[in-house]
Amino acid sequence: MKENLNTILDEIKASLRDMQQNEALQELKVKYLGKKGEITQMMKQMGSLSPEERPAFGQKINALRKKAEEAIEEKRLEISEKQKNARLAAEKIDVTLPGRKNRIGGLHPLTKVYWEIRSIFVHMGFTVVEGPEIELDKFNFEMLNIPKDHPARDAQDTFYVTDDIVLRTHTSPVQARTMLETEPPIRMICPGRVYRQDDVDATHSPVFNQVEGLVIDKGVTFADLKGTINTFLRRFYGEQTKTKFRPGFFPFTEPSAEVDATCSICGGKGCPACKGAGMIEVLGCGMVNPRVLINCGLDPEVYSGFAFGLGLDRLTNIKYGITDIRLLYENDVRFIEQFK
Repeated sequence: MKENLNTILDEIKASLRDMQQNEALQELKVKYLGKKGEITQMMKQMGSLSPEERPAFGQKINALRKKAEEAIEEKRLEISEKQKNARLAAEKIDVTLPGRKNRIGGLHPLTKVYWEIRSIFVHMGFTVVEGPEIELDKFNFEMLNIPKDHPARDAQDTFYVTDDIVLRTHTSPVQARTMLETEPPIRMICPGRVYRQDDVDATHSPVFNQVEGLVIDKGVTFADLKGTINTFLRRFYGEQTKTKFRPGFFPFTEPSAEVDATCSICGGKGCPACKGAGMIEVLGCGMVNPRVLINCGLDPEVYSGFAFGLGLDRLTNIKYGITDIRLLYENDVRFIEQFK
């Protein structure tokens, strides 16, 4: 037993000399210092010694155990330091390399134009009101002077959910709901998606976006309508923008007008986008039909108003010179990145 005490520390140091992994170090520690380790077993065998030999042997065992623990701990620190230095070398950063730019997203052109339009009208005192996309026939047609036998229903090419429920063909139902629920004066815009059974091509889509507006008050005239539209278009396209109001027809307005504005692409000189006319149709408008006022519980002898509707997709295409509406819905990053 005494001979083992003299050689065991040398064995531990010899094992530690070439050791490079913490796992092997832990195995060595268990081998000598664990519950069943060699040094621990020696301490348990002290009972076989004479009383005179036990104190001296106990001191030697404790000294051996302390030196073994110190040697193992020293090796553990050495291995940890080597591993840290190796990791730092592997993860070394070359600060002379050029930086990598993070890709920054941007707003979709439809979103950009919508917020621009919204901002203009909000600064003009309009509120923003939204409504359901799945709408009752009553609000989508009948309240707006479009009864079941009206030819305009054929022109709308409506998606019917049931005989009395449709996917709204315009955002005008929001105007009807607002007139029923709000005491004039009313000054609001209603943006949102609308649905019509159109074939998909460069200028048509079964799903598109509108922004419609409504003003109801006492003494509202066509001059107020014209001033509002002119102010909006000049802020949207630029102060040099000119407009032209042409007679039109909508069941819910009387009189009605189609509005042309200076082509933003050619500045009025004539180009393929405006078909050489220098102006391009941008929206429809008119004075609210008295029948619509009556349907919504308003007295046309007291109140008058005007309404207008513009296609968000159309204005976006005109503003940015986009010639195919399908580009707005294909989510091609190469296309969208141009508007960041």
